[in-house]
Amino acid sequence: MTKLKTTAMAAAALALFAAPVAQAQDADDARPEMTKGEAKLAEMLEGRVAGEPENCIRTFPSQNFTVIDKTALVYRAGETLWVNTTSSPDSIDDDDILVIDRWSGTNLCRTDQITLRDRAGGFFAGVLILEDFVPYRKVEG
Repeated sequence: MTKLKTTAMAAAALALFAAPVAQAQDADDARPEMTKGEAKLAEMLEGRVAGEPENCIRTFPSQNFTVIDKTALVYRAGETLWVNTTSSPDSIDDDDILVIDRWSGTNLCRTDQITLRDRAGGFFAGVLILEDFVPYRKVEG
């Protein structure tokens, strides 16, 4: 075999093997990567299904909140996880302290505001405005 034929065959073989890899990379590029917060939320919600969103939930005691950085607030009530993405999820910082002013007793409702305080110095760090709460319950089975 001539050197030209050997090189051409090697190039053809390489093209055959590289095509599926390139297609897989294209598929990955088309799918946006999950943020760390989105991955944490997905892990928390694994095996659960979303229910109908609700305007208000009972939140007593409030230490059942999990703050997921740049993603959502999650409140655990028994076996139900209530997820609120707020009107500005990028402002959610798991290093901040949530200061909740309760205007409706033990309920938290859509459009309620949560003040954020810097954990290190207690300085004002922003305000979160709540959206609907989406319940996630374990799948029976």
